[in-house]
Amino acid sequence: MEFLILLIGLLFGTVLAAGVGERIRLPYPVLMLIFSALIAFLPIIPEVHINPELILPLFLPPLLYAAAQRSSWSVFRLRWRSLVLLAVALVAVTVAVVAGVSWAMIPALGLPAAIALGAIVAPPDPVAVEAVAGKVKMPRRLITVLQTEGLFNDAIAIVIFQAAVAASTSGGEVGWDVVPRFLIGAAGAVLLGLAMAWLVGSLNRFVPNMVARSAATLVAPYAVYLIAEEAHFSGVVAVVVTALELGRRARPQDSEERLTRTAFWDVVEMLTTGVAFGLVGIEMRYIIEDEGAELLGFVPGIAAVCVAVLVVRFLWMLGIYRLGGTEMNRVPGSLKEVLVLTWCGMRGLATLALALALPGTTMAGEALPGRNFVVACAAAVLVVTLVIPGLTLPWLMRVLKLPDNHRDADRKERELALRAERAAIESMKRSTAIAQLPPERRAVLAKRMSSLHSMLQGDDEPDPQKLLDRKATLELMDVVQREAMDAARREVLAARRRPGTDPEAVDRVLRRLDLRTVTMDHRERH
Repeated sequence: MEFLILLIGLLFGTVLAAGVGERIRLPYPVLMLIFSALIAFLPIIPEVHINPELILPLFLPPLLYAAAQRSSWSVFRLRWRSLVLLAVALVAVTVAVVAGVSWAMIPALGLPAAIALGAIVAPPDPVAVEAVAGKVKMPRRLITVLQTEGLFNDAIAIVIFQAAVAASTSGGEVGWDVVPRFLIGAAGAVLLGLAMAWLVGSLNRFVPNMVARSAATLVAPYAVYLIAEEAHFSGVVAVVVTALELGRRARPQDSEERLTRTAFWDVVEMLTTGVAFGLVGIEMRYIIEDEGAELLGFVPGIAAVCVAVLVVRFLWMLGIYRLGGTEMNRVPGSLKEVLVLTWCGMRGLATLALALALPGTTMAGEALPGRNFVVACAAAVLVVTLVIPGLTLPWLMRVLKLPDNHRDADRKERELALRAERAAIESMKRSTAIAQLPPERRAVLAKRMSSLHSMLQGDDEPDPQKLLDRKATLELMDVVQREAMDAARREVLAARRRPGTDPEAVDRVLRRLDLRTVTMDHRERH
């Protein structure tokens, strides 16, 4: 009962933090972490511990799925260099440097435990990055790079962590077998994610209830994550692949369902993020209490590890910039962007969960050497990389005044919008139902489709939540209009496969097509 009361309190706290964050222009996850860490020391707050083994399975699947469904396979094909250089190579380099620094500062730690520490603090948390970076005026290409990095970097970190823990508890060493384990786990996860997407897609065609189909997307991330972990595959990769493949399988005529699902997942993501960061803040109290006076002796080593984490990321981003960026439009493209991408290397849920999952004893029953230092160091890195950047990122963006590529992005969106409009007009002309409409209705449709390109540009999107609960039968005008909008969507999807097309612009135009389709339906029915 105490945990249930705490959970309800965190849910209400999330809503309050979201409102306060909007007013003072600070990310609500950081406010939740600070707020929960402070109130955790109050005597009226019950001492509630959540099993560390449950933190990742409970929170990571829905949050990864929510972030991944805003992307697409096309974006990943465009950003594959970011994926390799940041989600894989940077994590591996950070593990190596942190392990070396911590082992040099605390020789009694042992190399396997030092490697485990490196794996704990290496991956920026996708939840933290998405929640914080998405709330400030950051260039779209930087947000996309951070999202790409955050979706997959946990996979390699978890594999290295598991190998290091096994070596620490058994007295062995961490070998190169980590590499084939990661590759096999990732390959198996990809196949499992594709299978789960096919299963959910088949279920959606069988189930007529739209609410039930949306609920299936909440069950799928948990199911595929747990199955992947039981099969010793990467649960992170499996969830991301499931979300991307379900997005690829979306049908043009399901605009209203996609908007329903988007609204549903926006609520799930906000509440889950708030609760996760709230629990992180509460757990930090127990870490401080458990370590006690030993924390003072850990300060030099902790400081060295925090500096190493920041310096490695900065030098890595600087090296990418000097080599010409990770993508064809140069990311990072300036020293200012190097600084922003360094500042956005925020650790969070995954770091704390892995630290708490570190066993206290070896297989021989002895205390695990250096465990207190590892846990305390992980908590310090979390504060340094999450709380401080989270509070200062809005100020940093105002000071740097980064130039955005809005003009180039708008041009690409305008080209796609014009293609969609031409496809919609051609479909309307070929429609067999349009001949049965009165001339004045045909004129309304023609005028509406002729202005489609202007509707699909800009950021003045209608609120999807106001467009959902609408029931009525479709008339002939709706049939023609739906066919035209479906043709427009197919044209935009076809453009995605052509060389030189910006997949991010495609995704934005597709979302606006869904919104405009439902808007037009709403006008005709009322």
